[in-house]
Formats: sequence, structure tokens, C-alpha cells
Amino acid sequence: MSAHGSTAEESAFVRTYTLTGGRTRPRHLLSLETVLEAGPGRPGPAQAEECRHIVALCREHRRSVAELAGLLGRPVTAAKILVSDLLDANALRVAIAGASPDDGRCTTQLLEALSAALRRKYPDAIAYPQAG
Repeated sequence: MSAHGSTAEESAFVRTYTLTGGRTRPRHLLSLETVLEAGPGRPGPAQAEECRHIVALCREHRRSVAELAGLLGRPVTAAKILVSDLLDANALRVAIAGASPDDGRCTTQLLEALSAALRRKYPDAIAYPQAG
């Protein structure tokens, strides 16, 4: 055991550093609750095996960033970086709550709820007439 921790801990840190290419921040803003689904793209050949695993998990059903990190046994930041790479490759996409997984379109109910939430958050916003 080294002065800074066990060899296993150091190995896990080095593996995570290698997995993310030394990056410490994802390119996309992702929360723990961000839900993802498989997209039409594929992970690139240079992407880690974990990327293929993430896409396979999201093909089974939609998964949150937190769930993916747990299933991979990786820190959330590392999972966010991999997810960000997969979003760039169009291998994943952010799932929209209330959207049909078959057609990817929002429901009227979702749009009305979003509109109501925005009106509550920004009550002084200027209302524009509906396009028609």
C-alpha cells in the first residue's frame, strides 16, 4: 500500500483518467437525472468499450446518467464525459419526457406543461401572439 492509498484505488484513478482521455468536464450540460436513449449513430472505433456498453444499455430502455454511472461502476463525471462523446457521435440522444419513443415528438400535454412552467418562472415575460 502506498502513502496515498491502495494500489487498487490508484489503478482505478488511472483507468478513469485514461478512459476520459484526461478530460475532467463533459462538453454537454448533463444532470444526474438526464435521461438518454440510443440514437441512430454508433460509437467510434477509438471510443472505449464502456461507450458500446452505454449504448447497449440505452437500447434496452431509457437510462439516466446516474443509472449509467452506477451500472458502469464509474464516477458520475467519467460517465458524463462518455455520454457527451456519444451525444456528439449521435449514438445517444437526450430523451424528452412525454415524447413517444417511436416518433420522438413531444405531446401537446408536454408542451402545455412546459409553457405553464415557464410562465410561472418568468411571470413578467412579454407574451407574444401565437403564430398562425
